[in-house]
Amino acid sequence: MMILGYILAVVMGLTLGLLGGGGSILTVPILVYVMGIDPVLGTAYSLFVVGASAVVGGWRKHTEGLVEWKTGLLFAAPSLLAVFATRYWLMPAIPHHLFDVGGMEVTKQLAIMVFFGVVMLLASYSMIRGRKEVEGPRKKVSIPLVLIEGLVVGTVTGIVGAGGGFLIVPALVILVGMPMKKAVGTSLVIIAIKSLIGFTGDIGSGQDIDWVFLSIFTGVSLVGMLLGIYLTRFVPADKLKKVFGWFVLVMGIFIIVKETLF
Repeated sequence: MMILGYILAVVMGLTLGLLGGGGSILTVPILVYVMGIDPVLGTAYSLFVVGASAVVGGWRKHTEGLVEWKTGLLFAAPSLLAVFATRYWLMPAIPHHLFDVGGMEVTKQLAIMVFFGVVMLLASYSMIRGRKEVEGPRKKVSIPLVLIEGLVVGTVTGIVGAGGGFLIVPALVILVGMPMKKAVGTSLVIIAIKSLIGFTGDIGSGQDIDWVFLSIFTGVSLVGMLLGIYLTRFVPADKLKKVFGWFVLVMGIFIIVKETLF
């Protein structure tokens, strides 16, 4: 199973490199269902993997001039505060037993995985539907809206350990009027900052991190990502993203059904 998990880590990185986002949402299912890691620790590991991958992708976009640092840092500020607070205070404070429903015990781990499944459904909708450019003149940045969106994305990221690009990119396009390519590049920088800051919250809260395993898993994922970046020369990303969106949809349904019915 460990070998299978590392193979899937390559696939996850490959998808991330091909699509520029989305692949990281597979990290938690791989860690939890294949590697057998506790969901809470799995979301912590996912933050590190997602953050490291986003650093590579964000730097590549920066060299292409596709990152707007001012807007990105404005968005990242509340987001990183929210994700750090979620990992350092909120997650450790949630009790193991939450409540009972029809004789079924709802635990912290169950709630996290069901919520993650819902996030996967939302992400799949974003991928299947696709993203459209917003035509017209550049909008004036609404600082309150950007701050609120940053807090929401940071909290979601802190809970599920995924990057939240499916929330960030539409926000940058719709609220700011940012061109799509720059929105994708800027979102990678935001994801890198908040994911790695969120992971420091886990370190501070006393999570027992297996650094050897995490380093190997992350390294294998980055190899897949670099391969995916190379393959973007030959593979049409738009069509692939819709196919991957349907796969994420099925995975999201599987997680919710597995956690609630079996």
